[in-house]
Amino acid sequence: MSCWSEGVDNKFVRYSLQAVNYTIFMALIWYFATSPSIHVIEEDQAMVTVAFAHAGETREACRTLSQEELMKLPPNMRKLDDCPRERSPIIIEATLDGKVIYSKTYLPPGIFNDGSVNLYYNSKVPAGTHKFEIKMDDSVRKEGFDYKFEQDVTISPQQILLVEFTPLTGFVIK
Repeated sequence: MSCWSEGVDNKFVRYSLQAVNYTIFMALIWYFATSPSIHVIEEDQAMVTVAFAHAGETREACRTLSQEELMKLPPNMRKLDDCPRERSPIIIEATLDGKVIYSKTYLPPGIFNDGSVNLYYNSKVPAGTHKFEIKMDDSVRKEGFDYKFEQDVTISPQQILLVEFTPLTGFVIK
């Protein structure tokens, strides 16, 4: 009977220690999930984030091949138009209250410089009402910026102003 009572005592001690360990572990998780306070943005600041992917226009326009040029090509390579793959660099410029907060030229990636550019930028700005302007040039065949967006925006403290772009609608603020 003494063996049986020792087994019960061992189980009781083992389960008690296990409960203590689980309690300590859960208390640590609770503490680190609620207590440390991390502020990415100060209380009087906001953030402007520009994020999108875009492929620039092709550097050269497609041209129609002449009959002589077509006949020089193998039969499986004959197509009426010759369209180069290389794309234009993308130039982007963002201003807030007339001050440039971002300006960069992105070269197209890829072996043939034909990929789309993935753009991500964020900047801390003072909260309040601002005049926001963003411009993008995606074609070397035209002078000046192809897309422009200008708007007065009110950014609340600790708000993130997200700027996206689609070729059909242009720049959109969310």
